[in-house]
Amino acid sequence: MSKNALDTQEGGTHYKQMPIQPVEFITKNKIGYMEGNVIKYVCRHQHKNGAEDIKKAIHYLNLILELQYPSTENNEH
Repeated sequence: MSKNALDTQEGGTHYKQMPIQPVEFITKNKIGYMEGNVIKYVCRHQHKNGAEDIKKAIHYLNLILELQYPSTENNEH
């Protein structure tokens, strides 16, 4: 009998420890790629890469601002 893909994880256990894995939440809510990455990095930062994951989430948030809300008002950091 083959395992469910959500029951396995490559490269750690940081997602399997969560009651709802980010991929489940992202998929069920039809969340886009960049927003999904924000969720993923914020969810795992305490159990994987710490501040680096928060910086990655911020990077994706900045991309969303620049690409989806290009007015100068929204690009002030």
